[in-house]
Amino acid sequence: MPAAATGTHEVSALFSRGRLTAIPRKAARREQLLAYLAETLFEPGRDYSEREINDALLTVHEDFSALRRYLVEGGWLTRHPDGSVYWRAW
Repeated sequence: MPAAATGTHEVSALFSRGRLTAIPRKAARREQLLAYLAETLFEPGRDYSEREINDALLTVHEDFSALRRYLVEGGWLTRHPDGSVYWRAW
């Protein structure tokens, strides 16, 4: 399970007018962002299609595929091996 998310104050600096200005390059900073996105965009216990994941991520940044990949690789989202279903990991 990923580490607990940090406060929204630190993450809010990454946003301008509700949009993510850039995906952080530093791993620790990116993990803070991923925790925030997982907690705010995805409900625990609910299954999501890849399109639903993409649509949710598009609300904050145009590079939804990178964010989706980081969320899965970081353990924030889990997906079925065929990619048909995603869910929040914790």
